[in-house]
Amino acid sequence: MSESEIRSQLARALGWDDAHADLHRVVDGIAPEFRGRAPAGLPYSPWQLLEHLRLAQEDILDFCRNPAYQERHWPDDYWPPAAEPPDARAWDRSIAALRRDREAFARLAQDPAMDLTAPLPHGSGQTLLRELLLVLDHNAYHLGELVVVRRALGIWP
Repeated sequence: MSESEIRSQLARALGWDDAHADLHRVVDGIAPEFRGRAPAGLPYSPWQLLEHLRLAQEDILDFCRNPAYQERHWPDDYWPPAAEPPDARAWDRSIAALRRDREAFARLAQDPAMDLTAPLPHGSGQTLLRELLLVLDHNAYHLGELVVVRRALGIWP
């Protein structure tokens, strides 16, 4: 497989749903009254999981692109402060930002000027490939959690 094919595969993998439900399927159709509700026995609401996905992906993207990257504080900077969205439009803004940043990752993956395996100059050995795989894994994990939350709330599919 050529490097170009590997890059293309990485870019496609950011949004595919071959092995699991994709972002679109997981977040669509969650009525506003369920977005801030954590089901009994589970620690997170759909909003908390969605916003965590956005915050973490945004941070990883910033790390990949920003030589002046400033590390965030765990867990406060990676989870929203409340179970409910702060306003009626926050849900849609979070989804749009998550998709926008995912597309930015796809562009990075396909950019031949970006060495997939060279350590990022401002990191401690991390590579673009490692960060892409981290985003793929992290997003898949938390989208799966969101499916479980939806099932527990009785709103899946």
